[in-house]
Amino acid sequence: MIDSAGMDLADASILVTGGTGSFGTAFVERMLACDPPRRLVVLSRDEAKQAAMAARYPSPPLRFFLGDVRDYSRLVEAFQGCAVVVHAAALKRVDQGCYNPDELLKTNVLGTRNVLRAAVTAGVPRVLVLSSDKAVEPHNVYGVSKAMAEALAVQWNAYSYPQGTMVAVLRYGNVLGSRGSVVHLWRDQCAAGVPLTLTDPRMTRFWLTLPQAVSYAMQAIATMAGGEIFVPVMPSMTLGELAEAMVPRQAPRITGRRAGGEKDHETLLNADEVRRAVWANGWYVIEPAVRSWGKPVAGRPLAATVIYRSDQNPWRVTVDEMRALLETAPPP
Repeated sequence: MIDSAGMDLADASILVTGGTGSFGTAFVERMLACDPPRRLVVLSRDEAKQAAMAARYPSPPLRFFLGDVRDYSRLVEAFQGCAVVVHAAALKRVDQGCYNPDELLKTNVLGTRNVLRAAVTAGVPRVLVLSSDKAVEPHNVYGVSKAMAEALAVQWNAYSYPQGTMVAVLRYGNVLGSRGSVVHLWRDQCAAGVPLTLTDPRMTRFWLTLPQAVSYAMQAIATMAGGEIFVPVMPSMTLGELAEAMVPRQAPRITGRRAGGEKDHETLLNADEVRRAVWANGWYVIEPAVRSWGKPVAGRPLAATVIYRSDQNPWRVTVDEMRALLETAPPP
């Protein structure tokens, strides 16, 4: 169970938005596998996925609420009595975001704002907003929407902190096996006996597993003081090496970058954030640009020369290591 300073979550209620998604499912599994909370609430829009999850985990603490983060009043109802809200609901596809920018605005930006407003109204002590490396120096609509969600989450502490609600952000890279990921696409192509489609084998990405993402979330919930962006240390790898790990000695079909602004490489700390970040408790913690609440995080300041970009990352995943990680990637 989460070891949070001053909070007894064994007798608490925890809610995860987007709870039937990849992260939400893994989070529920971890919570139920350890000392479960008094109540674990899954909030999502998909009734079929909720029914399947309920059949798979017939656990007394588990509750299912149909709802959408676009609906503020529903969030206020759902958040009543919660000690922690983990906000994982988001639209994430780069190409679909380019074609439907207004929908990303409604879910990723205004939906996050609704979560923050509802948490303060319902008196939720801790809110963790999940983010992505694509929020850093964004090149596409999805990245822009997550950058705005981060900004809202950080600065919402100016309103929420005095009322007892702390908000923090967890930013990480590509999750292996998350719903809609390239791993699932390539697995389908392998099963169909067709060559893998690859945008550019030289592109690099940060990689982590779903269990790692859940562990980072639990650590952030336990240590947050309000306003931080937590950035874990992760390895990186080229897409060509990932393809080799999945289908050895097969030449993929190169398609070129996707529409909508696909990056060659991802960044987890930009130059301005390096000046505001510290090294604390085994990860980078970015301080708010403007803090009107609480105290700064205690930690070691970073050198101005620090670069945290996927192509310049000294921690690389080997092909053999990636094959082992892929064994743990869940089906879609």
